[in-house]
Amino acid sequence: MDMEPFTAGLISLEDAQQKMLQQLQPISDCLNVALAEAAGRITAKPIRSPLDVPPFDNSAMDGYAVRLSDMAAEAVLPVAGKAFAGAPFTGEWPAGSVIRIMTGAPIPAGCDAVVMQEQTTQRDGGIVITAPVQDGQNIRRIGEDIQAGKQVLDAGVRLGAAELPLLASLGIAEVSVLRKLRVAIFSTGDELQAVGQPLAAGQIYDTNRFTVSLMLRRLGCEVIDLGVIADDPAALRQAFSEADRQADVVISTGGVSVGEADFTKAMLEELGAITFWKLAIKPGKPFAFGRLANSWFCGLPGNPVSAAVTFYQLVQPLLATLTGQTTRIMPLRQRARATQRLKKSPGRLDFQRGILSRGDDGVLEVRSTGAQGSHVFSSFALADCFIVLERERGDIAPGEWVDIEPFNSLLEG
Repeated sequence: MDMEPFTAGLISLEDAQQKMLQQLQPISDCLNVALAEAAGRITAKPIRSPLDVPPFDNSAMDGYAVRLSDMAAEAVLPVAGKAFAGAPFTGEWPAGSVIRIMTGAPIPAGCDAVVMQEQTTQRDGGIVITAPVQDGQNIRRIGEDIQAGKQVLDAGVRLGAAELPLLASLGIAEVSVLRKLRVAIFSTGDELQAVGQPLAAGQIYDTNRFTVSLMLRRLGCEVIDLGVIADDPAALRQAFSEADRQADVVISTGGVSVGEADFTKAMLEELGAITFWKLAIKPGKPFAFGRLANSWFCGLPGNPVSAAVTFYQLVQPLLATLTGQTTRIMPLRQRARATQRLKKSPGRLDFQRGILSRGDDGVLEVRSTGAQGSHVFSSFALADCFIVLERERGDIAPGEWVDIEPFNSLLEG
Protein backbone atom coordinates (compact mmCIF):
# COMPACT_ATOMS: atom_id res chain seq x y z
CA MET A 1 0.00 0.00 0.00
CA ASP A 2 1.41 3.39 -1.02
CA MET A 3 2.31 5.99 1.60
CA GLU A 4 0.37 9.19 1.70
CA PRO A 5 2.30 11.66 -0.50
CA PHE A 6 2.57 14.33 2.22
CA THR A 7 4.22 11.87 4.65
CA ALA A 8 6.86 10.40 2.33
CA GLY A 9 9.63 12.80 3.44
CA LEU A 10 9.06 12.50 7.17
CA ILE A 11 11.67 10.93 9.45
CA SER A 12 10.74 7.70 11.23
CA LEU A 13 10.54 7.52 15.01
CA GLU A 14 13.45 5.08 15.15
CA ASP A 15 15.67 7.35 13.03
CA ALA A 16 14.68 10.37 15.12
CA GLN A 17 15.54 8.57 18.36
CA GLN A 18 18.88 7.45 16.97
CA LYS A 19 19.82 10.90 15.62
CA MET A 20 18.85 12.47 18.93
CA LEU A 21 20.34 10.03 21.43
CA GLN A 22 23.67 9.50 19.67
CA GLN A 23 24.52 13.19 20.16
CA LEU A 24 23.96 13.27 23.90
CA GLN A 25 26.56 13.08 26.66
CA PRO A 26 25.31 12.32 30.18
CA ILE A 27 25.85 14.92 32.87
CA SER A 28 28.50 14.10 35.47
CA ASP A 29 27.88 16.56 38.33
CA CYS A 30 27.00 14.66 41.49
CA LEU A 31 26.30 15.13 45.18
CA ASN A 32 25.68 12.99 48.26
CA VAL A 33 22.12 12.81 49.60
CA ALA A 34 20.60 11.04 52.58
CA LEU A 35 18.97 7.73 51.69
CA ALA A 36 15.57 9.04 52.81
CA GLU A 37 15.89 11.86 50.25
CA ALA A 38 17.16 9.70 47.39
CA ALA A 39 13.88 8.43 45.89
CA GLY A 40 13.82 9.09 42.16
CA ARG A 41 17.47 10.12 42.01
CA ILE A 42 20.03 8.50 39.69
CA THR A 43 23.13 6.77 41.08
CA ALA A 44 26.32 8.57 40.08
CA LYS A 45 28.62 5.58 40.56
CA PRO A 46 28.40 1.87 41.35
CA ILE A 47 27.44 1.01 44.92
CA ARG A 48 29.18 -1.83 46.74
CA SER A 49 28.09 -3.60 49.89
CA PRO A 50 30.02 -2.61 53.03
CA LEU A 51 29.15 -5.92 54.70
CA ASP A 52 28.20 -9.56 54.20
CA VAL A 53 24.53 -10.47 53.93
CA PRO A 54 23.69 -12.29 56.02
CA PRO A 55 26.41 -10.97 58.34
CA PHE A 56 26.64 -14.32 60.21
CA ASP A 57 25.43 -17.89 59.79
CA ASN A 58 21.79 -17.96 60.90
CA SER A 59 18.78 -20.21 60.97
CA ALA A 60 16.34 -20.27 58.06
CA MET A 61 13.68 -22.00 60.20
CA ASP A 62 12.13 -22.19 63.63
CA GLY A 63 13.41 -25.49 64.95
CA TYR A 64 16.43 -27.08 66.60
CA ALA A 65 20.18 -26.67 66.08
CA VAL A 66 21.84 -30.10 66.01
CA ARG A 67 25.22 -31.79 65.63
CA LEU A 68 25.33 -34.77 63.31
CA SER A 69 27.44 -36.66 65.81
CA ASP A 70 24.51 -36.57 68.25
CA MET A 71 22.06 -38.16 65.81
CA ALA A 72 20.80 -41.62 66.71
CA ALA A 73 17.56 -43.41 65.74
CA GLU A 74 14.70 -42.64 68.12
CA ALA A 75 17.08 -40.87 70.50
CA VAL A 76 15.46 -38.42 72.89
CA LEU A 77 17.57 -35.27 72.76
CA PRO A 78 17.23 -32.80 75.62
CA VAL A 79 17.00 -29.08 74.90
CA ALA A 80 20.10 -27.39 76.31
CA GLY A 81 19.11 -23.79 75.60
CA LYS A 82 17.51 -21.31 73.23
CA ALA A 83 18.75 -18.99 70.48
CA PHE A 84 16.73 -16.00 69.24
CA ALA A 85 17.31 -13.33 66.60
CA GLY A 86 19.26 -10.69 68.49
CA ALA A 87 19.85 -13.01 71.46
CA PRO A 88 22.23 -15.84 70.47
CA PHE A 89 22.91 -18.94 72.58
CA THR A 90 26.23 -18.43 74.40
CA GLY A 91 26.19 -21.12 77.07
CA GLU A 92 27.75 -24.58 77.24
CA TRP A 93 26.29 -27.04 74.72
CA PRO A 94 26.48 -30.54 76.21
CA ALA A 95 26.95 -33.54 73.93
CA GLY A 96 23.78 -35.41 72.98
CA SER A 97 21.50 -32.36 73.22
CA VAL A 98 19.94 -29.74 70.91
CA ILE A 99 19.44 -25.98 70.99
CA ARG A 100 15.99 -24.52 70.41
CA ILE A 101 16.52 -21.90 67.64
CA MET A 102 14.33 -19.31 65.91
CA THR A 103 14.46 -17.94 62.37
CA GLY A 104 17.30 -15.43 62.00
CA ALA A 105 19.09 -16.46 65.17
CA PRO A 106 22.88 -16.94 64.96
CA ILE A 107 23.95 -20.55 64.54
CA PRO A 108 25.64 -21.88 67.73
CA ALA A 109 29.27 -22.95 67.45
CA GLY A 110 29.53 -26.59 66.42
CA CYS A 111 26.06 -26.74 64.85
CA ASP A 112 25.87 -28.83 61.65
CA ALA A 113 22.20 -28.36 60.72
CA VAL A 114 18.84 -26.97 61.77
CA VAL A 115 15.85 -29.32 61.95
CA MET A 116 12.51 -27.62 61.45
CA GLN A 117 10.13 -28.06 64.36
CA GLU A 118 7.60 -29.87 62.13
CA GLN A 119 10.15 -32.70 61.77
CA THR A 120 10.34 -33.32 65.53
CA THR A 121 8.14 -34.89 68.19
CA GLN A 122 8.00 -33.76 71.80
CA ARG A 123 8.83 -36.42 74.41
CA ASP A 124 9.44 -36.37 78.13
CA GLY A 125 12.92 -35.02 78.58
CA GLY A 126 13.39 -33.60 75.06
CA ILE A 127 12.60 -34.16 71.38
CA VAL A 128 12.83 -36.95 68.82
CA ILE A 129 13.85 -36.08 65.25
CA THR A 130 11.47 -37.75 62.76
CA ALA A 131 13.19 -37.05 59.40
CA PRO A 132 16.68 -37.55 57.94
CA VAL A 133 19.13 -34.70 58.61
CA GLN A 134 21.50 -33.33 55.95
CA ASP A 135 24.69 -31.48 56.79
CA GLY A 136 24.06 -27.70 56.46
CA GLN A 137 20.30 -27.90 56.04
CA ASN A 138 18.29 -24.79 56.91
CA ILE A 139 21.40 -22.72 57.59
CA ARG A 140 21.89 -19.39 55.84
CA ARG A 141 25.62 -18.93 55.45
CA ILE A 142 27.48 -15.66 55.97
CA GLY A 143 27.63 -13.71 52.70
CA GLU A 144 25.31 -16.19 50.97
CA ASP A 145 23.12 -13.38 49.58
CA ILE A 146 25.70 -10.57 49.24
CA GLN A 147 29.41 -10.63 49.95
CA ALA A 148 31.18 -7.59 51.37
CA GLY A 149 32.62 -5.53 48.50
CA LYS A 150 30.19 -6.93 45.93
CA GLN A 151 28.53 -4.40 43.59
CA VAL A 152 24.82 -4.22 44.35
CA LEU A 153 23.79 -1.34 42.06
CA ASP A 154 25.32 0.04 38.89
CA ALA A 155 25.79 3.69 38.04
CA GLY A 156 22.77 5.14 36.28
CA VAL A 157 20.13 3.32 38.31
CA ARG A 158 16.98 5.20 39.24
CA LEU A 159 16.44 4.67 42.96
CA GLY A 160 12.98 3.50 43.93
CA ALA A 161 11.03 1.13 46.15
CA ALA A 162 13.11 -1.88 45.03
CA GLU A 163 16.56 -0.31 45.40
CA LEU A 164 16.33 1.90 48.48
CA PRO A 165 15.34 -0.86 50.95
CA LEU A 166 18.28 -2.91 49.65
CA LEU A 167 20.66 -0.06 50.47
CA ALA A 168 19.00 0.42 53.85
CA SER A 169 19.51 -3.28 54.64
CA LEU A 170 23.23 -2.74 54.06
CA GLY A 171 23.39 0.17 56.49
CA ILE A 172 24.10 2.70 53.71
CA ALA A 173 22.89 6.06 55.03
CA GLU A 174 23.71 8.27 52.05
CA VAL A 175 24.32 7.76 48.36
CA SER A 176 26.10 9.62 45.56
CA VAL A 177 23.60 10.74 42.93
CA LEU A 178 23.64 12.91 39.83
CA ARG A 179 22.32 16.42 40.20
CA LYS A 180 18.84 16.99 38.85
CA LEU A 181 18.53 17.96 35.21
CA ARG A 182 17.51 21.59 34.79
CA VAL A 183 14.75 21.89 32.21
CA ALA A 184 13.33 25.24 31.08
CA ILE A 185 9.83 25.21 29.61
CA PHE A 186 7.65 27.79 27.91
CA SER A 187 4.62 27.87 25.65
CA THR A 188 4.06 30.03 22.61
CA GLY A 189 0.76 31.41 21.39
CA ASP A 190 -1.28 34.56 21.94
CA GLU A 191 -4.36 32.37 22.50
CA LEU A 192 -2.97 30.68 25.63
CA GLN A 193 -3.98 31.47 29.18
CA ALA A 194 -2.51 29.99 32.38
CA VAL A 195 -4.57 27.35 34.17
CA GLY A 196 -6.70 28.97 36.87
CA GLN A 197 -7.06 32.33 35.12
CA PRO A 198 -10.29 33.49 33.41
CA LEU A 199 -10.44 33.02 29.65
CA ALA A 200 -10.88 35.99 27.36
CA ALA A 201 -12.58 35.68 23.99
CA GLY A 202 -10.65 33.28 21.74
CA GLN A 203 -8.37 32.01 24.49
CA ILE A 204 -7.73 28.43 25.63
CA TYR A 205 -5.96 27.06 28.67
CA ASP A 206 -2.25 26.27 28.41
CA THR A 207 -2.66 22.54 29.00
CA ASN A 208 0.67 21.60 27.45
CA ARG A 209 2.95 23.54 29.79
CA PHE A 210 0.98 22.23 32.76
CA THR A 211 1.27 18.64 31.48
CA VAL A 212 4.97 18.88 30.63
CA SER A 213 5.75 20.40 34.02
CA LEU A 214 3.97 17.51 35.77
CA MET A 215 5.85 14.95 33.69
CA LEU A 216 9.21 16.61 34.30
CA ARG A 217 8.70 16.71 38.04
CA ARG A 218 7.64 13.07 38.02
CA LEU A 219 10.91 12.28 36.24
CA GLY A 220 12.86 14.12 38.94
CA CYS A 221 13.84 17.19 36.92
CA GLU A 222 14.25 20.75 38.20
CA VAL A 223 11.68 22.80 36.25
CA ILE A 224 12.30 26.41 35.21
CA ASP A 225 8.90 27.67 34.07
CA LEU A 226 9.12 30.74 31.82
CA GLY A 227 5.37 30.93 31.21
CA VAL A 228 3.59 31.85 27.99
CA ILE A 229 5.61 33.73 25.38
CA ALA A 230 3.81 35.93 22.87
CA ASP A 231 3.99 35.19 19.14
CA ASP A 232 6.65 37.82 18.68
CA PRO A 233 10.25 37.29 17.46
CA ALA A 234 11.78 39.62 20.04
CA ALA A 235 9.94 37.98 22.93
CA LEU A 236 10.88 34.52 21.67
CA ARG A 237 14.53 35.48 21.25
CA GLN A 238 14.64 36.68 24.84
CA ALA A 239 12.91 33.51 26.09
CA PHE A 240 15.34 31.28 24.19
CA SER A 241 18.34 33.19 25.51
CA GLU A 242 17.12 33.08 29.11
CA ALA A 243 16.23 29.39 28.90
CA ASP A 244 19.53 28.46 27.27
CA ARG A 245 21.46 30.32 29.96
CA GLN A 246 19.74 28.46 32.82
CA ALA A 247 18.98 24.95 31.62
CA ASP A 248 20.38 21.68 30.32
CA VAL A 249 17.27 21.16 28.17
CA VAL A 250 14.82 23.70 26.76
CA ILE A 251 11.29 22.57 25.90
CA SER A 252 8.74 24.70 24.12
CA THR A 253 5.20 23.77 23.16
CA GLY A 254 3.60 25.11 20.00
CA GLY A 255 5.14 27.10 17.18
CA VAL A 256 6.93 24.29 15.32
CA SER A 257 4.41 23.56 12.56
CA VAL A 258 4.08 25.55 9.33
CA GLY A 259 1.70 28.33 10.30
CA GLU A 260 2.39 31.93 9.40
CA ALA A 261 2.79 32.88 13.07
CA ASP A 262 4.93 29.88 14.06
CA PHE A 263 8.20 31.62 14.91
CA THR A 264 9.80 28.95 17.14
CA LYS A 265 11.37 26.93 14.34
CA ALA A 266 12.77 30.06 12.71
CA MET A 267 14.18 31.23 16.04
CA LEU A 268 15.84 27.88 16.62
CA GLU A 269 17.47 28.06 13.19
CA GLU A 270 18.75 31.54 14.07
CA LEU A 271 20.10 30.73 17.55
CA GLY A 272 21.13 27.12 17.16
CA ALA A 273 20.87 24.12 14.86
CA ILE A 274 17.94 21.85 14.01
CA THR A 275 18.60 18.11 13.75
CA PHE A 276 15.06 17.25 12.61
CA TRP A 277 11.58 18.70 12.95
CA LYS A 278 9.00 16.56 11.15
CA LEU A 279 8.25 12.98 12.20
CA ALA A 280 6.32 10.16 10.54
CA ILE A 281 4.21 9.56 13.64
CA LYS A 282 0.64 10.34 14.58
CA PRO A 283 -0.04 12.26 16.67
CA GLY A 284 3.13 14.35 16.88
CA LYS A 285 4.39 15.12 13.38
CA PRO A 286 5.68 18.68 14.14
CA PHE A 287 8.33 17.82 16.74
CA ALA A 288 11.64 19.69 16.59
CA PHE A 289 14.97 18.69 18.09
CA GLY A 290 18.18 20.67 18.01
CA ARG A 291 21.00 22.35 19.84
CA LEU A 292 21.30 25.80 21.36
CA ALA A 293 24.54 27.35 22.59
CA ASN A 294 24.45 25.66 26.00
CA SER A 295 21.48 23.31 25.96
CA TRP A 296 19.45 20.82 23.97
CA PHE A 297 16.12 21.91 22.55
CA CYS A 298 12.85 20.01 22.06
CA GLY A 299 9.91 21.71 20.40
CA LEU A 300 6.64 19.94 21.14
CA PRO A 301 3.53 20.27 18.97
CA GLY A 302 0.77 22.57 20.11
CA ASN A 303 -2.01 19.97 20.26
CA PRO A 304 -2.18 18.47 23.79
CA VAL A 305 -2.18 14.77 22.83
CA SER A 306 0.62 15.32 20.29
CA ALA A 307 2.70 17.08 22.94
CA ALA A 308 2.17 14.26 25.46
CA VAL A 309 2.97 11.50 22.93
CA THR A 310 6.17 13.15 21.71
CA PHE A 311 7.27 13.91 25.26
CA TYR A 312 6.70 10.26 26.21
CA GLN A 313 8.34 8.72 23.13
CA LEU A 314 11.20 11.20 22.57
CA VAL A 315 11.81 13.60 25.45
CA GLN A 316 11.58 10.91 28.12
CA PRO A 317 14.44 8.79 26.65
CA LEU A 318 16.42 11.99 26.00
CA LEU A 319 16.24 12.92 29.68
CA ALA A 320 17.10 9.36 30.72
CA THR A 321 20.15 9.39 28.44
CA LEU A 322 21.37 12.72 29.81
CA THR A 323 21.28 11.25 33.33
CA GLY A 324 23.04 8.09 32.20
CA GLN A 325 20.18 5.84 33.22
CA THR A 326 20.84 2.15 32.66
CA THR A 327 17.46 0.90 33.87
CA ARG A 328 14.72 0.22 31.32
CA ILE A 329 12.22 3.06 31.08
CA MET A 330 9.96 1.86 28.24
CA PRO A 331 7.94 -1.35 28.70
CA LEU A 332 8.42 -4.08 26.13
CA ARG A 333 5.82 -4.13 23.40
CA GLN A 334 3.39 -7.03 23.38
CA ARG A 335 0.83 -8.46 20.99
CA ALA A 336 -2.88 -8.11 21.63
CA ARG A 337 -6.09 -8.87 19.75
CA ALA A 338 -8.15 -5.88 18.67
CA THR A 339 -11.76 -6.15 19.83
CA GLN A 340 -13.09 -3.50 17.46
CA ARG A 341 -12.35 -1.77 14.20
CA LEU A 342 -9.51 0.77 14.43
CA LYS A 343 -9.27 3.54 11.83
CA LYS A 344 -5.79 4.06 10.40
CA SER A 345 -4.41 5.66 7.23
CA PRO A 346 -1.04 4.43 5.85
CA GLY A 347 1.85 6.87 6.09
CA ARG A 348 2.67 7.42 9.77
CA LEU A 349 3.35 5.27 12.83
CA ASP A 350 0.19 5.68 14.90
CA PHE A 351 0.05 5.77 18.71
CA GLN A 352 -3.61 5.29 19.50
CA ARG A 353 -4.72 5.16 23.13
CA GLY A 354 -6.12 1.84 24.27
CA ILE A 355 -7.55 -0.15 27.17
CA LEU A 356 -6.24 -3.65 27.89
CA SER A 357 -8.24 -6.67 29.07
CA ARG A 358 -8.24 -10.46 28.91
CA GLY A 359 -10.56 -12.37 26.64
CA ASP A 360 -12.53 -15.43 27.76
CA ASP A 361 -9.73 -17.56 26.26
CA GLY A 362 -7.09 -15.74 28.34
CA VAL A 363 -5.66 -13.83 25.36
CA LEU A 364 -4.64 -10.19 25.83
CA GLU A 365 -7.16 -7.90 24.12
CA VAL A 366 -7.24 -4.17 23.47
CA ARG A 367 -9.95 -1.67 22.61
CA SER A 368 -9.80 1.99 21.73
CA THR A 369 -10.58 4.73 24.22
CA GLY A 370 -12.75 6.33 21.56
CA ALA A 371 -12.04 9.55 19.68
CA GLN A 372 -8.32 9.77 18.86
CA GLY A 373 -8.03 13.41 17.79
CA SER A 374 -4.85 15.19 18.85
CA HIS A 375 -6.95 17.61 20.92
CA VAL A 376 -8.86 14.89 22.87
CA PHE A 377 -6.79 14.56 26.04
CA SER A 378 -9.47 12.51 27.78
CA SER A 379 -8.14 9.59 25.73
CA PHE A 380 -5.11 9.54 28.05
CA ALA A 381 -7.19 9.61 31.21
CA LEU A 382 -9.05 6.48 30.07
CA ALA A 383 -6.09 4.57 28.60
CA ASP A 384 -3.50 2.22 30.04
CA CYS A 385 -1.51 1.58 26.86
CA PHE A 386 -0.62 2.74 23.37
CA ILE A 387 -1.90 0.74 20.42
CA VAL A 388 1.13 0.98 18.10
CA LEU A 389 0.06 0.67 14.46
CA GLU A 390 2.79 0.31 11.85
CA ARG A 391 3.48 3.13 9.42
CA GLU A 392 2.32 1.24 6.32
CA ARG A 393 -0.76 -0.30 7.93
CA GLY A 394 -4.36 0.63 7.15
CA ASP A 395 -7.58 0.05 9.07
CA ILE A 396 -7.57 -2.76 11.64
CA ALA A 397 -10.47 -5.24 11.62
CA PRO A 398 -11.82 -6.81 14.85
CA GLY A 399 -9.79 -9.90 15.72
CA GLU A 400 -6.55 -8.69 14.08
CA TRP A 401 -3.33 -8.69 16.06
CA VAL A 402 -1.71 -5.37 16.98
CA ASP A 403 1.29 -4.23 19.00
CA ILE A 404 0.58 -2.61 22.34
CA GLU A 405 2.90 -0.69 24.65
CA PRO A 406 1.71 -0.56 28.28
CA PHE A 407 2.19 2.83 29.90
CA ASN A 408 5.19 3.12 32.20
CA SER A 409 5.13 4.97 35.53
CA LEU A 410 5.10 8.37 33.79
CA LEU A 411 1.51 7.84 32.60
CA GLU A 412 0.26 5.28 35.08
CA GLY A 413 -2.27 6.39 37.65
